[in-house]
Parts: sequence; C-alpha cells; structure tokens
Amino acid sequence: MLGRRGRGRAELAALERAAARLAPLALYPEPLPLGRVRILHVPWLFRLPWFNRFAGYNMGHLILLRRPVTEASDQLVAHELCHVWQDQDHRLRMWLSYVTQGYARNPHEAEARRAAGQPARR
Repeated sequence: MLGRRGRGRAELAALERAAARLAPLALYPEPLPLGRVRILHVPWLFRLPWFNRFAGYNMGHLILLRRPVTEASDQLVAHELCHVWQDQDHRLRMWLSYVTQGYARNPHEAEARRAAGQPARR
C-alpha cells in the first residue's frame, strides 16, 4: 500500500543527489544516515484535503511524494531530506514548531527551502 519492498536505483540516486546537496551545509552535528530513509510515491495521500497543497511530505524517515521519484525535482527531494535531518536532530522541537508557528512562516520550512536552493516564500 505504501510502496514496494526495497529501494530501487531511482530512489537511491535521488537520495544521494539530495544528500550531496545538503552535506556541505553541515546544518546539524550528526551526519544524515540514508540507510533508513525511504521515498514513497503515494498519490492517494495527496488527494486528501490536508495534503493536497503539497508535492512532498516528510514523516520521520519517510519522504512521501505526490509524483514518482523519477519525476520529482532534486530540490523537492533535498527539501524533504532536510526535514528528515531536522527530525533526526530535534524531533519534538521541530514538530511543536508547526503547532505553535504554523506552516507558512515556520523556520524549519525556511531552512529546508534555503538548503534545497528554493526561493523564499513571502
């Protein structure tokens, strides 16, 4: 239901490109291990009201995508992988920030956009 078993070449390649983009930034003291990170294409999830505004979503070590990984931009994967790193470094603080500060002006979103090389939102 959430994805096939094992990671394919496209998934591994996308993760490696994203990790290569994030590693030089050294955002957090612990390196980001990719061993548990999965990218899953779950289009049905993005038809739900809360999720339909997103192209990707992070849940712990899972990166959920609206489109197949072969169609996802490197920026999107890097953005979501940055959230995986944030979650690894300070899970409770990260998730509480969405409750207390919302999404649009959340510092974790701003950091992920900068790290991925995406334009800032106003």
